[in-house]
Amino acid sequence: MQTRYRGILFFGIAALVLAGVLIFQARRLPSAPLVLSTATAPPSPAPTATPPPMQVYVTGAVSRPDVYPLPQGSIVKDAILAAGGPAPDADLERINLAASLSAGQQVHVPRQGEAAPPSLPARSETIGDGRINVNTAGAALLETLPGIGPSLAQRILEHRESNGPFESVQDLLAVPGIGPATLAKFEEMITTD
Repeated sequence: MQTRYRGILFFGIAALVLAGVLIFQARRLPSAPLVLSTATAPPSPAPTATPPPMQVYVTGAVSRPDVYPLPQGSIVKDAILAAGGPAPDADLERINLAASLSAGQQVHVPRQGEAAPPSLPARSETIGDGRINVNTAGAALLETLPGIGPSLAQRILEHRESNGPFESVQDLLAVPGIGPATLAKFEEMITTD
């Protein structure tokens, strides 16, 4: 029995020595400083102003013809869906569903067999090279020009109605609020032809 106690005693002493060495070593090691980090949320992006919806008038072969507010950048298909979708007799092949819309535009969905509307003389607000014709452009299109806001666009329209079409780009200098510096901002983007 004595041998049995010797083994247990030897094992116990070895465990105590090992524990002492570990404690001694732990006290000698410099402790790493405890760093508390405060997580900060990444800055949220500044809210951007959402442009107001544009009003589009949808008529013809749709479920609910009416005026609908649509987001900027909408296409004809969006307007038709806003009006409840096409009627069963709608002739969608006769219209461009991917055409971009502008504020105040009317979208007419023809019915199958409906006669084409009489053709009107073309009144283009832009010409082939993308320049805006100031003699035919509406306020919304004029406002896309640099330096032209709603009030200045309205003054251009009023001047055009009162004095007739502009004969040259320089004639815009007669519009109150348009000086040489303002005209220079958009002069290359417009035409009177």
